[in-house]
Amino acid sequence: MINKKFIKNLKKEYDKREDQRTQIISLSSSILHNSKRIIFSLHRGDIKEAKEKLSETEKTFKKLEKKFGHKRITEEGSYRAGAEEYTEAKMFYLVLTGKKIDRIKEVDLDFNSYLGGLCDLSGELVRKAVNEAASGNLSEVKKIKEIINEIMSELTEFDMVGYLRTKYDQAKHNLRKIEQIDYEIKIRD
Repeated sequence: MINKKFIKNLKKEYDKREDQRTQIISLSSSILHNSKRIIFSLHRGDIKEAKEKLSETEKTFKKLEKKFGHKRITEEGSYRAGAEEYTEAKMFYLVLTGKKIDRIKEVDLDFNSYLGGLCDLSGELVRKAVNEAASGNLSEVKKIKEIINEIMSELTEFDMVGYLRTKYDQAKHNLRKIEQIDYEIKIRD
C-alpha cells in the first residue's frame, strides 16, 4: 500500500534537513554570543576588540551563506535571533565610532533584523547614557538622547505588528527612560 522508496527518500530529505538545522543552530549561536560580546566590549570602551569580533562574526555569516544559502538559513529562528543581535551590535558600533546608521554591507540582512536591531539599539544607548551620566559626562547623555529621538522618529513610519510591535514598544519605553534621565539632569543643574 505504501511506496517504500518514497518513504526512504522522504527520510533521507528529512535527515539532511535536520543535519543542516543542527549546523545552522550551532553557527547562529556563535553569532549571537559574539554579538553580545561586541556590545559588552563597546560598553567597556574597547572599540578594537569590538571591531575584531565584528569581523569574526561577519566571517561566520559568510560561512553560513556559502554552505547553506541565504534562503535556507533565514528559515531558522536561531539564525534570525543571531542576525538581529548582530545588527544591534553593528549599529551600536557605528554610533559609538561616529558613523551613520545605514545598511550593513558585510552581511545580507532582512528588514526584520534591521528593525529589531534598531529597536534594541535604543536600549543599549540608554544603558550607555546611564553610564555616561554616572561618570559626569552629561553632554554625552544629551547626544545619546538626540540619537534615540532620531531613531524613534524614523521607526514611527512603520506600522509594526507582532514580534516587531513588541520591540517597538520597548524602544518607546527606552525613549521615555532617556527623557526622564535628561529631565533629572536638568533639574539637578
